[in-house]
Amino acid sequence: MPIITLTTDFGYKDHYVGAVKGAILGNLPDISVVDISHAISPFNIQECAYILRNVYRSFPKGTVHIVGVDSEISPENEHIVVQVDGHYFVSANSGVISLITSEVQPEKVVEINLPNAEPSAFPVLNIFVQVACHIARGGKLEVIGRPLERLKELRDFEPRITNEGKSISGNVIYIDNYGNVVTNIQKSLFEAYRSGRDFEIIARTTKIRQVQQSYNGIINYNLERNQRKGPGDALALFNSAGYIELAIYKSDLNSVGGASSLLGLNYRDTVTINFL
Repeated sequence: MPIITLTTDFGYKDHYVGAVKGAILGNLPDISVVDISHAISPFNIQECAYILRNVYRSFPKGTVHIVGVDSEISPENEHIVVQVDGHYFVSANSGVISLITSEVQPEKVVEINLPNAEPSAFPVLNIFVQVACHIARGGKLEVIGRPLERLKELRDFEPRITNEGKSISGNVIYIDNYGNVVTNIQKSLFEAYRSGRDFEIIARTTKIRQVQQSYNGIINYNLERNQRKGPGDALALFNSAGYIELAIYKSDLNSVGGASSLLGLNYRDTVTINFL
């Protein structure tokens, strides 16, 4: 069964998500429509790319991914389809695809050119749905557009090695639903420069000297309960995507706060690792 996924910044209050799903099912009643997220921060293509980059490989090859973030067409923001790694991304040429495919070379890039298509304030519904359904039926990309040479490129923030290899300076690239803060410092980079040394992770006034493999790794179950670290304590771990993440164990962002609010960290803020 063909699959179409949806990743947008539409939220859940308005009719947009329902309208897109209804249009897809009206074209392909037997299609499987999967919501990846509709809670992307408005126009935040870096956040959108982080989510898609870490989820798309979980889907079978041939899946069509509609990307509805910053999707309004302009001379500098064409509508495109990118075939990469056996998947199809229907998106605007906003740079989001270059962030998703930073380590994989696209197989085809096509600028969408549907007959009689008019500019619209809702291109995900009026353009992307038609294109995604065409691909899901097995249609060729050449039918819906022409090859595009210029795929807009954006680069993620890259960690910086400083202090003669004794420090790594990274940035916050994503804050999740729990308020956990994801940095752009990957485990492979951390281990390459650590070389067995002790270290401290500095996030504003907070210092953490261990990186866990799981959230409850902060708990020493050999200690009595009143002597253990636990809910409310800050921790660092390697998350499932292989990045260093900062969290507050079992904290609620909507009540007492999460790592982002309690540590005072926002998108692009600096997190530093010093090797001792």
